[in-house]
Amino acid sequence: MKTLKVYGQVIDNESRCIHYHSTRDIISLKFRCCDKYYPCYKCHDEFEDHPIAVWGRAEFDEHAILCGACKCELTIHEYMNAERCPYCTAEFNPGCATHYHFYFDVKAQD
Repeated sequence: MKTLKVYGQVIDNESRCIHYHSTRDIISLKFRCCDKYYPCYKCHDEFEDHPIAVWGRAEFDEHAILCGACKCELTIHEYMNAERCPYCTAEFNPGCATHYHFYFDVKAQD
């Protein structure tokens, strides 16, 4: 299995960062704008000099989520429809859904 680098202010081997570090804050997101994994939008903004580009709805089958527990990549659909990693059953933080708009096109469709 290839090792994927997680950028930002990571504080442990499950990709928690200084901004979000509860037991369930174990995912990193591949940012569409720079093709790099970061634990959160705050880490991205601290390390990059460009605005965040969100993943469009047509791209939700892209592998853009990294489980920090088992290091498996998930598609955006898999992540958004799961409370746990489908590969290792580690729990995801349900509060992350309030930040989806930073990463994914979640605007209501007409």
